[in-house]
Amino acid sequence: MEEKILTQEEKEEQLIDKTFQELVDSYLASPHRKKVDLITKAFNFARHAHKGVRRLSGEPYIMHPLAVAQIVSSEIGLGSTSICSALLHDVVEDTDYTVEDIENMFGPKIAQIVDGLTKISGGIFGDHASEQAENFKKLLLTMSDDIRVILVKIADRLHNMRTLGAQAVNKQYKIAGETLYIYAPLAHRLGLNSIKTELEDLSFKYEHPDDYAMIEKKLMATEQERNAVFDEFTAPIRSKLDAMGVRYTIKQRVKSPYSIWRKMQKKHIPFEEIYDILAVRILYDSDDIDTELNECFDIYVAVCKIYESHPDRLRDWISHPKANGYQALHVTLMSHKGEWIECQIRSRRMDEIAEKGLAAHWKYKEGDKDKEASENELDKWLVTIKEILDDPQPDAMDFLDTIKLNLFASEIFVFTPKGELRTMPAGATALDFAFSIHTLVGTHCIGAKVNHKLVPISHVLQSGDQVEIITSKAAHVQKSWLDIATTAKATTKIMSVLRREEKENMQKGEQILDEFFAANDINRDSLVIEKLAQHHEFVRVDPFLVALAEGKVTLGQDDVNVLRKKEEQSSWKRLFAFGRRKIIGQKTSDDGLVVADKSFDRKQILILNEETIPAKYKLCESCKPIPGDAVMGYINDDRHITIHKLQCPEAQMLKAKHGNRVLGARWEMGNMMDFQADIEMKGLDKLGLLNQITQVISQLHNVNIRRLEIEVNDGIFESRISIYVHDTKDVKDIIYSLKQIPDIKEVARI
Repeated sequence: MEEKILTQEEKEEQLIDKTFQELVDSYLASPHRKKVDLITKAFNFARHAHKGVRRLSGEPYIMHPLAVAQIVSSEIGLGSTSICSALLHDVVEDTDYTVEDIENMFGPKIAQIVDGLTKISGGIFGDHASEQAENFKKLLLTMSDDIRVILVKIADRLHNMRTLGAQAVNKQYKIAGETLYIYAPLAHRLGLNSIKTELEDLSFKYEHPDDYAMIEKKLMATEQERNAVFDEFTAPIRSKLDAMGVRYTIKQRVKSPYSIWRKMQKKHIPFEEIYDILAVRILYDSDDIDTELNECFDIYVAVCKIYESHPDRLRDWISHPKANGYQALHVTLMSHKGEWIECQIRSRRMDEIAEKGLAAHWKYKEGDKDKEASENELDKWLVTIKEILDDPQPDAMDFLDTIKLNLFASEIFVFTPKGELRTMPAGATALDFAFSIHTLVGTHCIGAKVNHKLVPISHVLQSGDQVEIITSKAAHVQKSWLDIATTAKATTKIMSVLRREEKENMQKGEQILDEFFAANDINRDSLVIEKLAQHHEFVRVDPFLVALAEGKVTLGQDDVNVLRKKEEQSSWKRLFAFGRRKIIGQKTSDDGLVVADKSFDRKQILILNEETIPAKYKLCESCKPIPGDAVMGYINDDRHITIHKLQCPEAQMLKAKHGNRVLGARWEMGNMMDFQADIEMKGLDKLGLLNQITQVISQLHNVNIRRLEIEVNDGIFESRISIYVHDTKDVKDIIYSLKQIPDIKEVARI
């Protein structure tokens, strides 16, 4: 019998059916109550609603909800309600169906989750960032009632990141930046360690593809060597655990590419100098929750008899779990070959909680004493979030920054004067602690006693400190406190007080303006006020009004002349087709300048050359990009374009918050211009060393030195040199040559 040739549509239908069956199989293998009929109903409904629609990658749209549902089921471990919500999460946003339709067919709980997901569709940030941030507030409020909303949203973002290659370059920057800025920290805070790591790595892959490929290649090249070290290191541990009768598994934990890259950037070192790529994880079986902790410490004692432990690197997350529920013992051991290797010890239960977070806690809810403790920690965090939400913040971006403060912080444990244990983020100050007790205590704080010693409010607390706050009714909030506060709660309350004062100043500034306009017979309108603010070099009107009230700006005849002068259209208004129209796309003109264009090519990016750089763009002062660096363009409030390195901290924030203003960029400079680069060196002081350094730079490479700083302490020299180069290749060549000088031990571009 002749085999039937399937059409493209029939092949796609078969693929959809096969993918759904895989979802059902993973759900049936879980411990949840089996509600396959409800899941099937949701799938058929979503399939019908999205029929005929395709993603940018070309595949049928229903494959996306299916993939999100699979992540929800198998990677997070949630049940039928969350799976159905994942299948339906785009129906209200992309079709004519409403939340009421979902509620009528699937009940109020699924409808509530779908509604929460619909509110933040398209990303937390976008063309209407304030509106999106307001929606994010609503999401967090919903999350306090049902945490599954944010868990499904994280799964949605994970699949979007896995398929990000189909998007335009500037969209990739926006989505990757937003992911690093808020979604990876959220996943971390909720205990989804494996998802957090993958989100970071995928963001890194799209923002720095060359660096990502380099690290992946080097990880593969060193895999065999790591395996040999792992086998040799764990052999005596296995023998000891076997003799103890422990049921266990020992695994390698290899540092993620993003973590490796971050360390390389932070310490200015190459891949070869990252020594903690390998860690060892011991997972043991425990039949009794009451003896689980003792068994963990028994294993710890056993491994410390085999290898010497580092006295300052024991991390006891068993006795004091992290706020996201993480439990383990971390000990750093000296191998017989003289290498420090971290060893993580945790039970199977702890391991599942570490990877799947809160969902795993629900699995262990029966008879699990730790469940209650974990829920209390989550409740504390949600209470903090609610306090922030209850305090109105007109600037939506300040709100998001405030939330983020509490997402990615390690914890320390401090005590009140009465011995009550409190968890604080690492790096918290005495001022943070004061606000954690009560808002009034914080606003009237003048100092503290830490371990019975008087300290200022800026004192950074350490684990184990006992803290007593000193207050005074005469004390009041200062703007400088924002530089001291590190927690979301403290920052929110300080900003609330400052905003109240600012509002009063703005009203006073408005009054001064009204008197000025009346005295000079000038009609008041928003454009006139904006022009005045710009004349005094203020981008926004509000700070201008405050400056008026505080006497920092005085209005006079010069302002009258500016307002009565006929407005001339500036060059940027002609070149940048902004006005109040939405930009549909960007392309580059012949001179390299960005203009609006309806026929936007998704792959088009900004071209940087020797003609455009001096005239059209400016380089970020903090990251100092040079040709060869991976860069992006950002259109600021003044409609000027600033060029940033992709890893610039400011660029990370801009990509997340203002993705619609971000442009891809490419260097085409040749060797026509010089750029400043800074190099840092460290080594052994020796007579004539400075002469060797200047010879390498000036004579060997024919490069001009702009500034040279050198300091010597106890025979060790540290030097920082600013030089003029054409591109990153010049810098790499100079660094290579400097490393050949025997007494120089460390060289890096900063």
